[in-house]
Amino acid sequence: MKVQLIRDSLTESSSRSTVPTSDLDLLDAYSQAVASTVQQAGPAVVHIQARSEKKGGGGTGSGFLISPDGFLMTNSHVVHGAAQLQAQTPDGRESRADLIGDDPDTDLAVLRIDLPDLHHLPFAESEKITVGQIAIAIGNPLGLDNTVTAGIVSALGRTFPARTGRLIDNVLQTDAALNPGNSGGPLLDTRGQVIGVNTAIIPAAQGISFAIGSKTAEFVASWLIKEGRIRRGYIGVAGQDVSIHERVARFHQLRQRSGILVHTVESDSAAAEAGVEVNDILVWLDHEELRSVHELHRLLVLREPNRRSRLTVLRKHQLIHLWITPRERA
Repeated sequence: MKVQLIRDSLTESSSRSTVPTSDLDLLDAYSQAVASTVQQAGPAVVHIQARSEKKGGGGTGSGFLISPDGFLMTNSHVVHGAAQLQAQTPDGRESRADLIGDDPDTDLAVLRIDLPDLHHLPFAESEKITVGQIAIAIGNPLGLDNTVTAGIVSALGRTFPARTGRLIDNVLQTDAALNPGNSGGPLLDTRGQVIGVNTAIIPAAQGISFAIGSKTAEFVASWLIKEGRIRRGYIGVAGQDVSIHERVARFHQLRQRSGILVHTVESDSAAAEAGVEVNDILVWLDHEELRSVHELHRLLVLREPNRRSRLTVLRKHQLIHLWITPRERA
């Protein structure tokens, strides 16, 4: 499946108290939900202009404010390598945007602008996002400011590759229409909270777009603001979330019912040296449960690289303890 980043890059209401009784009522409720969200969230969505050193080089994208003091989030591919960044708010105010941090591995970046009286958006709790809920995208596709599209969340837990080759996990699939220039804009629920950061489309498909989930976005933003980059440990495996059979979990007295199924192990990696094998299920790193790929990524960011740790895996229904030393990814 070919996935295309959506960009003009440098290189390129609450519900009614009664059940609606007619199609007109249903349309009105839907319209009111979307309109209310746009009115609430629209002032926090900005237009980003990126300029490169090359004559005529640069591109545009979208972003949204995440704090009242000017921090805003967008996609890495919108701003990566830019010589100059400019942001414009919906009320027409312009400001130079300073790059605070850039993480190509998750295609996320944080900028900061210096303007007063800024409206910002909160992140939604990702655990409460459900398939079928309304998803509203606001951005600047093809240079058309403050464009709104709406649809539903059609799938959760997708993955797709970043420009670096690393798989981005916790990705939402939606049928809200996205076009070049929507990159970095918010995907919202009907309470005006950010459920994702719009980032990619499948060119040959209709109604299939992707957004990086709020849990990943909020986590990455906090570290970029704190340190300007993500110091990420690396063990050298690719895998996916998988359920652990109830009988196996009970036999080994596991509290968790999911882990990470290993698809590939890179040669000469920390995982290869530790003895990790394809089809192992990663369940613990030291005393921390590995219930998902996101949990592994989170732990590899939080702990210092080159720290020896005990990795516990399920191999053919047996628990095996291995010693592994994650390395800092260059």
